[in-house]
Amino acid sequence: MEDYIKNKVDYWLNNDFDEPTKEAVKAMNEEELIEAFYTDLKFGTGGLRGIMGAGTNRINKYIIAKATQGFADYLHTAFPGEQLSVAVAHDSRNNSRFFAEITAAVFSANKIKVFLFKELRPTPELSFALRHFQANAGVVITASHNPKEYNGYKAYWQDGGQVLPPHDKGIIDAIAKIDNITAIDTKGNPALIETITEEIDKIYINKICSLKLSPAAIKNNRDLKIVYTPIHGSGITVVPRALEQYGFTNITLVDEQKDPDGNFPTVPYPNPEERAAMEPALKKAGAVGADIILATDPDTDRVGMGIKKPDQSYTLLNGNQTGSILIYYLLHGWQAAGKLTGSEYIVKTIVTSELFREIAAAFQVECMEVLTGFKYIAEKIRLNEKNKTFIAGGEESYGYLTGSFVRDKDAVIACCLLSECAAWAAAQGKSLYDILMEIYIKYGFFLEQLVSVKKKGKQGLEEIKKMMHTFHTAPPTEINNTKILYIKDYARQLATDTVTGRTAPLDQPVSEVVQFFLEDKTIITARPSGTEPKIKFYFAVKGTLNQSADFPRVYRELTDKITAYKKITGDNDAS
Repeated sequence: MEDYIKNKVDYWLNNDFDEPTKEAVKAMNEEELIEAFYTDLKFGTGGLRGIMGAGTNRINKYIIAKATQGFADYLHTAFPGEQLSVAVAHDSRNNSRFFAEITAAVFSANKIKVFLFKELRPTPELSFALRHFQANAGVVITASHNPKEYNGYKAYWQDGGQVLPPHDKGIIDAIAKIDNITAIDTKGNPALIETITEEIDKIYINKICSLKLSPAAIKNNRDLKIVYTPIHGSGITVVPRALEQYGFTNITLVDEQKDPDGNFPTVPYPNPEERAAMEPALKKAGAVGADIILATDPDTDRVGMGIKKPDQSYTLLNGNQTGSILIYYLLHGWQAAGKLTGSEYIVKTIVTSELFREIAAAFQVECMEVLTGFKYIAEKIRLNEKNKTFIAGGEESYGYLTGSFVRDKDAVIACCLLSECAAWAAAQGKSLYDILMEIYIKYGFFLEQLVSVKKKGKQGLEEIKKMMHTFHTAPPTEINNTKILYIKDYARQLATDTVTGRTAPLDQPVSEVVQFFLEDKTIITARPSGTEPKIKFYFAVKGTLNQSADFPRVYRELTDKITAYKKITGDNDAS
């Protein structure tokens, strides 16, 4: 064990940490100590996120208090002389309420008024409440869709979006200045903590219902069969009520997953991207003959969707497919209502399907592109709210937003609008499967896959750094015998035409991401995680679909094409 790790361990054992924490440290073997103390948790694309337990590389009450104290210090610097306020929420994870109360206490100890949700609520409702109360900032305690061992801390700014530069760096610097984390006041000032009641739910749901584009279709198909699961998360508190108020009357819950439970007893990963998490919903859908399956992750910012195929079986859509259907429907609706004036736009991330752009172009709507992370979509809304109209934003990782009263991905809104889309399709005698085929035939068959290569601990981080260094300094010239024509290196802020050698600056923030554009129109993106030893590879290919009957064949061809490109991951098990 290196000396700096030993020193950190000694500090936790010989200072004013509580006895359960010290006992937990004493019980660790050397490998566990290294993992718990070799680094400090840092703000990534979504704030803090990590495994719960004792140590500087873990989520615990001391790390939560330190993050909050640093956040509070920065807020006083950013808003000098103001009476500050923040909103605080949490999901269903183990310790989430406890960490939320510590967060509220530390803010209040720093003379900051706190609006604390009475109980668990969706992350997007925190964004809405922050804006509603005109707070300076917000925090939600969640680890999103990670396994049960994890928890986290998402920081929001006054516009309702997650913190961006320079504020993220300012918060990090303020946190780094805190030496004695056991001296932070976690008792706080209860007089400065106000409970947010169910009244905010009513206001929030009313705003969601104002987004309707096809009220007649909803009314005529109000008995659309919807199966919904919150996967043991906070969605149960709002989604069913929102769907009912939206106009839908036939909602079936997945009984074994409806109750909030931080142990997530029915799934290894409470993530609608994982088929295992969706199996109970698929079973329920088959039993009731559902028209649509909806599933939200524990903090209800992501939604997974299943639809019925012509043979009456069900297929789970990926995030790009769901987002494409949503964008297609919204643009149809806006066009039908005469709301497309030339100033409207949608937003996608750099790893989200190019199908979004094709659909937008057909409706003569601008498609803006941002780095991965919904906070960048929120930034586009803020920067353009005075002269352009935001229609929708989406990312491949199951996150979508319509309207501007929330500034983060919102699965409550998405559940309502996707159900409305199904009603709109039914009004035409179609299913959502028919709509998806219609999109592919009109705009091209785009297929994307994600491969996550996971490493272990400190050594894993070093391996990933080495891989990215190679991509930056000596990138490949071809992949699977196909030439790379163009490279976008977001870390170096440089776009390179590999044929002519010409370079151009990138109009995006610095990010540890590299994209390869191949001769056959394939796009491959490498992006390491900001919070754990993992690197993601995004593969995007395109084909032609002439008729829906050709779907299985073209799908196989495009899947085989992606498989051939996976050698770039360096993972022999990638499939």
